[in-house]
Parts: sequence; C-alpha cells; structure tokens
Amino acid sequence: MDFIDLKSQYAALRDNINARIQKVLDHGQYILGPEVKEMEAALCAYTGARHCISVASGTEALLIALMALDLQPGDEVVTSPFTFAATAEMIVLAGGVPVFVDIEPDTANLDARLVEAAITPRTRAVMPVSLYGQVADMDAINAVAARHGLAVIEDAAQSFGASYGSRKSCNLSTFGCTSFFPSKPLGCYGDGGAIFTSDDRLAQACREIRTHGQSQRYLHTRLGVGGRMDTLQCAVVLGKLDRFEWEIARRLQLGEAYRRKLQAAVPALQLLAVREDRDCVWAQYTVFVDDREAVQARLKQAGIPTAVHYPRPLHHQPAYARYAEADACPHSIAAARRVMSLPMSADLTDAQQDEVVAALARALAA
Repeated sequence: MDFIDLKSQYAALRDNINARIQKVLDHGQYILGPEVKEMEAALCAYTGARHCISVASGTEALLIALMALDLQPGDEVVTSPFTFAATAEMIVLAGGVPVFVDIEPDTANLDARLVEAAITPRTRAVMPVSLYGQVADMDAINAVAARHGLAVIEDAAQSFGASYGSRKSCNLSTFGCTSFFPSKPLGCYGDGGAIFTSDDRLAQACREIRTHGQSQRYLHTRLGVGGRMDTLQCAVVLGKLDRFEWEIARRLQLGEAYRRKLQAAVPALQLLAVREDRDCVWAQYTVFVDDREAVQARLKQAGIPTAVHYPRPLHHQPAYARYAEADACPHSIAAARRVMSLPMSADLTDAQQDEVVAALARALAA
C-alpha cells in the first residue's frame, strides 16, 4: 500500500496529462507559456480570488508574499510553531522575526484566541497554517488583524480545495499561499505553488518579484527572485483539474469514513476535530497516539505505511530555538509527540482503508 497513491491517480488521468504535456513540448514555451495564464485563470475561478500568481513552490509563495508586504528587518510575523519549517523559514529569510503562538489541541491549527496577546508595535502580519487540510479560524484572525492594521497570509500549502463556510481556502485573507508539491491535494509533478490575493497592488508586486523584480523586460523596479512556475508543471495541474472536484469529494468521504470506522474500532483513539463551519480535505489523515514508535513499527510489519507531520515544533528545531522558550506552546509540544498520519489519497480504496483501520486497532491493542 502506498502512503499517497499517485500512480493510480496518473492512471486515471494519463490521457489528459500526456496531452497537456505534449502540447507544451510542441509549442516550446517552457517559461511563462500560455498554460501559466490558463492555470492561473482557472484557479482564480475556483477560489474566487481576483488574482492568482503561479510561483516555483509553496515556499516561494510565502517568501514573495512577505516581500510584497515590504517586510523590514526585525518586523514580526505571528505564526504557529506546529508546521513544516518553510513557514518560519521564509519569515526569517525575508528579514522578519517569527513569533510563535500555540495551537488548538484538538485541531492542531493556530489558536486565534492567543493571537492578539502576541501582537507588538513591530508586528506586520499574521500567518496561520491550514494544517492537514483544515482552515484555521480565519474570521477571528482577520478581525484581530484588522483592528491592528495587519496583513494576514494563509499558509494553505495543505488545504487547496478546502471550504470555510461558503468560501474557499486561499481566498480568505490578504494572501493565500499554496503548494502544488506532488503529494498535496492538487499537485504537479515537481515543485510548484501559487499566491492568491484580491488586492491589485499586491498582485502586481508579486508578479514583479517572481521575475527578478521586473516591471518590464530589463527594468528592475524592486528586489525580486527567480520564482516562476514552469509551464510544464502548470500543464500537469491543468491536466488534473477535470477530476479535482471528484477528488475533493472523495477525500471528504474518506475522511468521514475514517472517523466512523476508527471510532467503532478504537473508541479511545483521539481524532482531529473538524469545526462545523468548515471542512478538511485531509492532505494527511492524522490521529493522536501514545507510544508512537511502537505503533508505527507494528503497522510497518503489517504493511501499513505511516508518517509524522511533524515530530518537533519549530521552537525545538535548532534553527528556530532562539525565537521562543523551550517550554512555550505546550499544545504544540504535546501534538508533536503524538501525531501520526495514515495512508490517504483520493484513490485509497474502501478495502485498503478497512485494512488500515484493522491494523491500527491491532497495533494499539498490542
């Protein structure tokens, strides 16, 4: 069993994807070819955002968004320590200071109730992470940010396709930044990402920054990076879009089935909470277990792959330890010790899911 089954997805989409790739090979416009604008327009229509700026990766999306805000050395960005390193990494690379705020223990997302107390005169932005495919409490976070004149950047690397009420992830705040890494809910076949915003000025800044700060060819009006998404990768995304709504519906169905089956098989198992006003597209289906290494070893023996997202909060990583006391953010510390992700993708079969649930029940009983 694959942890994420990309081979079955490709088998279902082979004709679409191959035709899209062949079209790029035929026209030869490998950088900013017509598929780039086509993908950007399609994703604007999907999210409802006015602008989509495709970039080289989800990491690059965060960096360019911060640069578009003109982050200055020492400026602070409030964010979660329970996330992949790129979240804080880009804040530091842009010259900023990450200010870590703890998570909600049941969702593992940034606790909106703690954000306001972390704001100082140096704060420029708030960067919540839509972890595991569920959006954080964006209305509450946006309200706090508005009171203090701050931008909000949704790190939506894991949540493209998720809904928050009637709105889509990536169209909930100043910026939404997502990733098209192959394992994401909408993935390409390499690195890729996108920035979403409905602010015309910020969108223009992002477009200039991703092409070395050029406002026109060889006129560099601002500091920039080489951050374009390859035409071939945009073609792959376009080749996947016809099936994407089905895949999101299937992810929601599988997530609900995991919940129902696990509650029946292992009533004491702690599952991630999903708030009533939103859904979760389950970039990873994650549960909380004690004695995690032993459980993972038993599952491996049974042929069930697992992963840990993430084994250390960022303030326990050597590169970021100086930004918070070691005992800060206790819920993040506790989650890092207990989270474990199970196989999850739109092509996971019901029989495979039953196998995972039965093996986990045996592993926990042992």
